Amino acid sequence: MREWLKKNRENNGLTQEDVASKVGIQRAYYTMIENGNRNPSVDVAKKIANVIGFKWTLFF
Repeated sequence: MREWLKKNRENNGLTQEDVASKVGIQRAYYTMIENGNRNPSVDVAKKIANVIGFKWTLFF
């Protein structure tokens, strides 16, 4: 579980659906990323980081 990702998302008042919609991915895929079951591509990592507001390299 990527607790840091969940906390950042919640601190911004966003749901998983909000982030997924803004990034252009399925909510299920975002959930897998947040749970640590999948790693995002660099492009998706940058988009998630932009929406939530953190440095995208935290994923890697």
